[in-house]
Amino acid sequence: MSVDITELVRLRAERPEAIAEAAARRPRRPLLNDSGRLMIVAADHPARGALGVGGNRMAMANRADLLERLCLALSRPGVDGVLATADVLDDLLLLGALDGKVVMGSMNRGGLQGASFELDDRFTGHRPEDIERFGFDAGKLLLRIDYDDPGSLTTLESTARAIDDMAARRLPVFVEPFISGRTTEGKVRNDLSAEAVTRSIAIASGLGGSSAYTWLKVPVCDNPDDMSEVMAASTLPAVLLGGEVGGSMEEQAGAYEKWRGALQLPTVRGLVVGRSLLYPADGDVAAAVDTAVGLL
Repeated sequence: MSVDITELVRLRAERPEAIAEAAARRPRRPLLNDSGRLMIVAADHPARGALGVGGNRMAMANRADLLERLCLALSRPGVDGVLATADVLDDLLLLGALDGKVVMGSMNRGGLQGASFELDDRFTGHRPEDIERFGFDAGKLLLRIDYDDPGSLTTLESTARAIDDMAARRLPVFVEPFISGRTTEGKVRNDLSAEAVTRSIAIASGLGGSSAYTWLKVPVCDNPDDMSEVMAASTLPAVLLGGEVGGSMEEQAGAYEKWRGALQLPTVRGLVVGRSLLYPADGDVAAAVDTAVGLL
């Protein structure tokens, strides 16, 4: 679909209440349908200043283009919903693209990509009360832990309290944990070894006063064959995150194969994938999304 930016801006300027009205009348669905699987498209990267895809550092900077890609992805059979920050979800509400979809609010975007405070990841996005007020279906938060960075402790504590607040509202929260560190150049890198991913899962699973509404959002580790042992670290339901898979068709096909094997594990219930589906190497969003859905 073509997005009329002029009309979106007019509504925002003249009738800001239209966003809440659209949320109030939005038809909802259960988190899981009869298949028990989830296919979620992620678009919360821009709020952390992470606009790059492959070799294009500003790929996600054009909002009309991003919205059109999202609407196309959401229209494909088997796509259950979207994960995004308030600005993107507000646009999608006004476009009517969220009817009957699972809507996940992105909660902490304060750890800006490349910032000195990147690992002191404050909750600058959706609060639990916002997710409840707008009738959204779940929240998601990012938990990167660097044993050498004291800011990680602040993120751990605030993550635990967010899990408590979501559980009190009986709202699912998807926790995306990593063991991270900085390179000699100061860039944050996530450790995707089996040991590190296992440790991150164990830490995330124990946060908060109840894990009843906690899901995990986990990467496929460096060696996909290790995923069976890695995912044995918790009984929490999990989805796989896509991450950035590279700029070639071969790299994209390799990512699909990694996801395919891990999706057979008993705790893995689906996929949450963003840039690799919205900006595929060949530009065919519909085909990329359909291939990912087929893995489920």
